[in-house]
Amino acid sequence: MKSGKINLLALVLKKYNKLLNKQKILVFNKINYQIIILFGIITGISIFSDLFFQNNYLTITFIITTLLSSLITFISIPILKKIKIKQIIREEGPKKHYLKQGTPTMGGVFFIPIGIIISNILYFNNQDYKIILTLSLLIISFMLIGFIDDFISLKKKFNTGLTSNQKLVLQFFTSLIFIIICASNNFIAHNVHITNKIINIGNLIYPLGIFVLLAESNSTNLTDGLDGLLSGCSALIFTGLAITILIENQTYAEILAPVCIVMAGCSMGFLFLNKYPAKLFMGDSGSLAIGASLGGIALISNNLWSLFIMGGVLAAESISVIIQVSIFKISKQIKGKGHKIFLMTPIHHHFELQGNKETHIVSGFWFVTLLLVIFNLIFITKP
Repeated sequence: MKSGKINLLALVLKKYNKLLNKQKILVFNKINYQIIILFGIITGISIFSDLFFQNNYLTITFIITTLLSSLITFISIPILKKIKIKQIIREEGPKKHYLKQGTPTMGGVFFIPIGIIISNILYFNNQDYKIILTLSLLIISFMLIGFIDDFISLKKKFNTGLTSNQKLVLQFFTSLIFIIICASNNFIAHNVHITNKIINIGNLIYPLGIFVLLAESNSTNLTDGLDGLLSGCSALIFTGLAITILIENQTYAEILAPVCIVMAGCSMGFLFLNKYPAKLFMGDSGSLAIGASLGGIALISNNLWSLFIMGGVLAAESISVIIQVSIFKISKQIKGKGHKIFLMTPIHHHFELQGNKETHIVSGFWFVTLLLVIFNLIFITKP
């Protein structure tokens, strides 16, 4: 009986491959057990949450969003190929990444709106619907900034679209508008929870909020450098953030936790086509939107410290770049020759140039993120 089920599964996957091959897409060239395990972990957490916290329905929300995200991203690949929206690999990156040249990109334009649409449908008549609208505005705005960056890059046929300063200015003013809306509606508390301590920082929460949105969106942007790295990590972080919000029984928990799981489903669905070897990249339109949504939800739910813990991989990616650039500039001024701490940054490229397989690095970073999520839920989150 068991053998029959396995043969049936193999037949289904074979038929699915034939369908995808018509579009020159091969998703199940081999079963990626790591993705199945990741999907199982998040589904298991959602089931446990639904049993423990009543009236949340995270499991069905996660599964439906994952399926929709996977379907929409699958449909987007031939569309992007037809209009020639293809990745341009930066010259200073690892040489073997040139093999990825021409892979369809800007997938974020397809899977990010799914999360926004589902969230708005779920809570259209909710008394706190204004929070969903505010978060939607933030996420769409950052997605559009990423879209502009991606579009200019494709038009110039060079990996750099907007300059760093141009991107920061757009991100800053978008974050400022978000903070002003939140402040006028009292969506953000004036204190910060750090483990079991509550620190009242007054109006300093507003500049801190802008910094968080800038830092988080750029961290996710830097992390999106290997197949499946950001999509897998973000799915875990969104899930951890959802459970943290429910455990702490915070204000707006009944809408923010499901929004987190919706975004986890969007990332998970995209991962099925973004896994190595990636058939689709999310581009800046996806990575900037993911970072903004993480930062925005953490600000409103007062979970900045938990986000910092669970997003340790994202922080490490940014810190590695800051350290590398700083040491290089300082050593060049002192010695006349720049010195590097890492072989290449962000840090995932350092491990890559050490000879580690891309899939091993990605799964390793997923595992670290999972451990950080568990650590946060056990030691940081207080019921």
